[in-house]
Amino acid sequence: QVQLVESGGGLVQAGGSLRVSCVASTRIFSINDMGWYRQAPGMQRELVATITSGGSTKYADSVKGRFTISRTNAKNLESTVYLQMNSLKPEDTAVYYCAANSGGRTYWGQGTQVTVSS
Repeated sequence: QVQLVESGGGLVQAGGSLRVSCVASTRIFSINDMGWYRQAPGMQRELVATITSGGSTKYADSVKGRFTISRTNAKNLESTVYLQMNSLKPEDTAVYYCAANSGGRTYWGQGTQVTVSS
C-alpha cells in the first residue's frame, strides 16, 4: 500500500508559474517510477511527465520546455515528486494527479486542481 499526498495547485494567470508536490510513502516495497497526469473536463486522463527512481524523465510534447519534473528519495521508503510548471497556458487547466509504481501496482493521488486564466 502506497499513500500519496498532493499539495500545490491553484489559480494562476496565463504565463505564470505553479508547483505541485506529491509525497509517496510505503511500508513494504520501494517506490519506482512516479509521474504526473492530468484530466481536463470531458477529456481522458493524459500523461504529463514521469520520472524513474534513477532520475530519468519523460514529458508530453505539449509541456516540453515549460514543465520540469523532479523527485527526492528519502531512506525510509518515502519519495516526493515535484512538477514545476512555467509559462502556463489556459489549456493546461486540469486536475493533476500524482502516480507512483510500487510492488507491481500503480497508485494514484486524489488530484489537485490547476486553473490557468487567460
